[in-house]
This record gives sequence, structure tokens and C-alpha cells, in this order.
Amino acid sequence: MRKNKRRKTFENVEVVDAGAKGKSVGKAPDGRVIFLTNAVPGDVVDVMTTKKRKAYFEGVATNFHTLSDKRTEPVCEHFGVCGGCKWQHMGYEHQLYFKQKEVENNLKRIGNLELPETTPILGSKEQYFYRNKMEFSFSDSRWLTQEEINSDIEIEDRNALGFHIPGMWDKILDIKKCHLQQDPSNAIRLEVKNFANKNGLPFFNPRKQEGLLRTLMIRTSSTGEIMVLIQFFEDGKEHRELLLNHINEKFPEITALLYVINSKGNDTIYDQEVICFAGRDHIFEEMEGLQFKINAKSFYQTNSEQAYELYKVARGFAGLTGDELVYDLYTGTGTIAQFVAKNAKKVVGVESVPEAIDDAKANALHNNISNAEFFVGDMKNVFNDDFIAAHGQPDVIITDPPRDGMHKQVVEQLLQVAPPKIVYVSCNSATQARDLALMKEKYKVTKVQPVDMFPQTHHVENVVLLEKRV
Repeated sequence: MRKNKRRKTFENVEVVDAGAKGKSVGKAPDGRVIFLTNAVPGDVVDVMTTKKRKAYFEGVATNFHTLSDKRTEPVCEHFGVCGGCKWQHMGYEHQLYFKQKEVENNLKRIGNLELPETTPILGSKEQYFYRNKMEFSFSDSRWLTQEEINSDIEIEDRNALGFHIPGMWDKILDIKKCHLQQDPSNAIRLEVKNFANKNGLPFFNPRKQEGLLRTLMIRTSSTGEIMVLIQFFEDGKEHRELLLNHINEKFPEITALLYVINSKGNDTIYDQEVICFAGRDHIFEEMEGLQFKINAKSFYQTNSEQAYELYKVARGFAGLTGDELVYDLYTGTGTIAQFVAKNAKKVVGVESVPEAIDDAKANALHNNISNAEFFVGDMKNVFNDDFIAAHGQPDVIITDPPRDGMHKQVVEQLLQVAPPKIVYVSCNSATQARDLALMKEKYKVTKVQPVDMFPQTHHVENVVLLEKRV
């Protein structure tokens, strides 16, 4: 080990595991863990630390003595700089192994749960081009590569349309080709950028809070429909219509061409008016003959094919016969509720976002589903004794909370309602394990099914079936 000012260098460190947030794990000579951003389990590397904590280091591999047999060649030229797809350098079968391991470790270590044999993780058929929604940011001062910084060439084109550099809110990496969304996504993004450059449309500067072009969102669906939304910082009608007319003519296959004028400090659109420039203001997603109306603000699982597999698991775990009253907590736009409705007597969906419930009701009407009802409210306030008295004692509760998991009061209410079965769908097995630990005296985990929704990343969904102890 050598000291270099405040940093340390460790030599011949064996990378032994994959850890949280896509990082790999090595061990320092003193036994402390080192979290690495650019190594794969099985590598033997020299490490320069970037942060020191009481129980661990963070660092980067600076020299590779042995390359792991789990490695594969990344397909994307932006790998290692872009913040997405952090596991592209690891073979997909190994990604699945570490995802399943993380789920099991979290349930056992955090939840201290007795588990049945975990069903092998459901991998994604498509490992690239699987996302149905992408959001890109404009910048007039793009991120420069180290090669560009070191060169003597004067950089004239500083405009970018791409992704934020990890941890840097004002630095945008210009993306040549993204491997996450099917065409014409790349073609649309590149055409928008090129046309804006040729016609002198100002790109946004987040520090100065000025410029015309702010963000670009592209949504696609399994039905072949396409939504494009451009967010403008300024109300420059001439430039705006010039760009939108060009995109409309260049890509007649676009179903919904929308825009937002947003001059506030952040670029979220949920409090903004979305204006339809051409086509419809929505697209449709489809699943088992059900159609779901998706507008610019709608939440929908971003991997359509794997969402279908996830929902089939949840429905299978529920074991519905047609006589059950089902509660769907955190129902969102009601996709799970409507997906299971044909197998249930009645489904009651609850969600805190009013716009999502409006979508859920509209979708149920469109799909001729008459045995599903949807209600708005904060879960810990709505899901109470009066609600149960009004809508009935559920036989099955399906819950699909956000990454933070369920509020402690919601868990307490679940235990009080005590349905025979609870199906817990989670995008964060750590918070899922925390919640399950609070329920283990009354419920037993009888099924566990991880589902990979996001290949090339460390993220993993998990479905657990809880059955009431007798």
C-alpha cells in the first residue's frame, strides 16, 4: 500500500463480489471493504481510493493484473462515462446471478426471514433496446472527454443532447447512439440535435438558466406507437414551430408530438401544461388484449415485455379463482388491478396521485372492466377501518410501493386487516425485506420470484407471496 496525499493505493486486490448500486467489492489488506466503480468480480486490480469511510473505502481500479472470466465487451461507446448500463462489461448470465444473490441476501440479512427455495430469476429476452421511455437533456456546454481536454484542437461544437454525467447536475454527455430504446429513438434524437444546430436554436444552459431547448422525451409502446415531447425553456414561437414542424414532417410515424414551455428552476413537467402540437396527446400500451392509455405524465413500467412477465407472476401468486375481493395498493394507473380483474370478483385500487387514478378509471372504462374501482389518497390515511368497512374485507392484497417501500403505518394496517394472502411487488428488495420483517410474526414467506426488468444495470424487481400463519 502506498500513500498519495489523502488517497491510498492498494495493489493486487481481488474483486470478490458485486455490491449495491452497481459497484463491485474488493477487500483491502486491513480487511475493510473497497467499493469499485469499474471492476468485475474475478478481476485482480490495483486500486486508488477516492473516498474513505469508517468501515469502507470507495475507489477505482487503475491497473488490471487479471481479467475476470465474467467479463464481456461493452457494446456502447459511452460505457464508463455515461451513468447508465453500469454492468455492460459483465456477461448477462452473471448479472442475473448477482441480482438473485442480492435479493436473497437482503431478505435473509435485513429481514431475517425464513425463505422457501427461491425460484430462479426471470431474465429478460431482450438485453438491449428494451426501454419504452427515455429522457434526454440539452446543454450548450457539453461534457468534454479527457482526450478532448488534452488535445490542442479548439472545441467549437459544445452543444449536447444526452444524459447527465453521474453526480453532476449541469454536465451533459452528448450521446451518439443509445442501446436502450428501439429505433426510431436514436434517429429522432439525432435529427432534433442536428436541425437545432443548423438553425441556431439555443441549447439550454442550466447554470445561467437560459436557452430555448431544455429536454426531449421519447416514449414507444408495444403497439408501435411513438410519443415525442420537447420541453422549451423560453416561449420562442418561431423557433419552436420551426423545429416541431420539421420533426412532424421527418417522422410521420410519430403518434403524439407534444411540447411544454417550462421556465421554472427544475425540468419536471408534472405541474406544467402539456400541449399537443400534432396527432393525439397519448399513446396506447397493450397487454393480453387490455389497452392502457399513456399520456406524457403517466407512469408505466419502462420494460413492456418484462412488465407482462412481472404481472403474470403477481397474478399467479395471488391464486385467484374468481370469487376474491382484491385490494391493489399503490395501483398507479391501475395496470395490475386491471390485469387481475378478470380472475377476481372485484378489485379495489388505491393511489395517491389524482392524475394516475383518472388514467386508471379511463383505462378501465376503455377496457370494459366493470369490477374495478379506484380511489385517491395517501395510503396511510385512506387504507383504514372506515375504508375496509365501505369496500369490504379483502381476500388478497397486492402491494407495489415505490423504492422507499411502505410506510410503517401501512404495514400496521396490513397486519390489522390480515388478509389470507399478500403479494408484495418491489423494485427494492432492501426496503421490501425491512417491511417483511415487521410482518413475519403473522405471515410466512411462501414464494419468492426475482424478475429482471433492467438488463445491464444492478436493478431488480422481486415478488413475494405472504400467507397468514395458522
